[in-house]
Amino acid sequence: MSCEYVCARCASMGPTCCQLAPGQEEFCFPLSDIEMDRIRDFVVNKGWFAQEANSSAFVSHVATLFPGEQKLVEELFHPRKFHFRLAVDSSGKCIFLSDTGCRLPTEARPYYCRLFPFWVSGGDIMVLGADCLARREARGMAMLLRKFTSTPAKARELHARLRLAWGLPPERGMPRPIVSFARSNR
Repeated sequence: MSCEYVCARCASMGPTCCQLAPGQEEFCFPLSDIEMDRIRDFVVNKGWFAQEANSSAFVSHVATLFPGEQKLVEELFHPRKFHFRLAVDSSGKCIFLSDTGCRLPTEARPYYCRLFPFWVSGGDIMVLGADCLARREARGMAMLLRKFTSTPAKARELHARLRLAWGLPPERGMPRPIVSFARSNR
C-alpha cells in the first residue's frame, strides 16, 4: 500500500497532519521563496500563501526542530519580521487538502510536506506525528519508509534541501543536495 493511498484514507477520515487547530496557524511551518515559486509553477490562482508574524512561540517551535541552532533560527526568523506559510481554511485545513489527499503533485509540495512524518537530527532519522495513519499502520521504520517510497538517503536529501531553502547551512556530515534545474529536483 502506497503513501498516497494511506494519506487519501487519512484525509477522508480527518483530522490529518495537514490540518491545524483554529488559532494554531502560527505553528505552521514556513515556506521559502523556492518552495512558493515551485507551487506557483503548478497553480496559477492566488491566495495559497498567508503572511505570518514571527512570534516568539513560532521561533521557539522552529528552534526545537534544529537543536543547537537556536541563535541561527532567531536570526532567520527575526521577531519583528514575518514569514509565509500555506493558507488554511476556516477549519484549519491546508488550502490544498481535499478528501483524497493533497491536490499538489509531490514535486510541487513544500519540503516539510514531502519529508513528513520523517525528520533528521544529527544525521538520525526520526518519526514525527504520533497521529499519522501511516505511522500507526506501519510495523517499524523500514515499513514506514516503504509506505512513503522513501529511503534513509532520500529523507536526508530532502532534509538537506529544506535546510538550504530555509536559509540554514548544511549539517556537518550530511549529504549536500544535488542542485538541478529540473522541476522534479527543486
